[in-house]
Amino acid sequence: STQGRSKKKSRKHQRFMERRALLEQKGLLSPRGRLGGQTPEAGLEALTEANGTTAPRCDKVPKPKRIVSASLSPSASPDSIARHHSVLLSQGNGSSKRVRTSSLVLRPGKYVAIDCEMVGTGPQGRLSELARCSVVNYEGDVIYDKYVQPELPIVDYRTRWSGITKQHMKNAIPFKAAQAEILKILKDKIVVGHAIHNDFQALKYFHPKDRTRDTSQNPVLKKRAGVPIRANVSLKNLARHLLHKKIQVGCQGHSSVEDAQTAMELYRLVEVQWEKELAHSLPPRPPSPVTDPTADSSQYLDDQYWPTDLMASGL
Repeated sequence: STQGRSKKKSRKHQRFMERRALLEQKGLLSPRGRLGGQTPEAGLEALTEANGTTAPRCDKVPKPKRIVSASLSPSASPDSIARHHSVLLSQGNGSSKRVRTSSLVLRPGKYVAIDCEMVGTGPQGRLSELARCSVVNYEGDVIYDKYVQPELPIVDYRTRWSGITKQHMKNAIPFKAAQAEILKILKDKIVVGHAIHNDFQALKYFHPKDRTRDTSQNPVLKKRAGVPIRANVSLKNLARHLLHKKIQVGCQGHSSVEDAQTAMELYRLVEVQWEKELAHSLPPRPPSPVTDPTADSSQYLDDQYWPTDLMASGL
């Protein structure tokens, strides 16, 4: 009937006005009724699909495609990094240039090297407590270097080895504060060091083994230096034989910054081979659990998911 067509036309006009108001609000349609050189109706027709819904290009702007590197992401797990190094070595006849270029993607922010200096506390100064900690990044730049006030009174500064004096303690920060700052840096990092268990012990901290690279225990470095695999080799000797540099000289003690930088240099010297051998020694990764796409929270309303005694009491 005429009344039915009138109501239908009225509803259509109402939807038209709602869409027009929306487009005006978004700035796609002039309030005066012009969109470019078009009439309001023509403009709306151009922005409306056949089924009467607004076209996607009006409501949503397509998001740019995210380019994902073929290499690893910064959040890649240690075993992924190690396996990636192994893949790099197997490509293109082991071209060192390709490995070097590709490996750079993995490094920024992922690796740090640490070295700590300790002083003697407790009975006869036999306890070792943290008095200085230095952390450097992959390039050897210092990202942390502070003197730390031990929790117990200092009995022996061990200056000949630690380089720590009473003067250094004047601006030292409390151990708990230093510990919190340092552990925040080490979190989710691959940490390089020499006899690094001593540093972690001083920090009262345990770092995951698969994220630890100890230059005092690496067979590749020992082979290059010409020392037996089971021998204990000092950072000083490794630096002299492999890096042709002298460290820990003089009577003013060690520099934790210099030692951390040297440990990182040694790691980088054999990085690819180290990571390749580590990849081979890693256990196979367990398969990912298969998720049932039909499973959802509603299935837990089924009887099988309710305790038997609860079901019996409800009867």
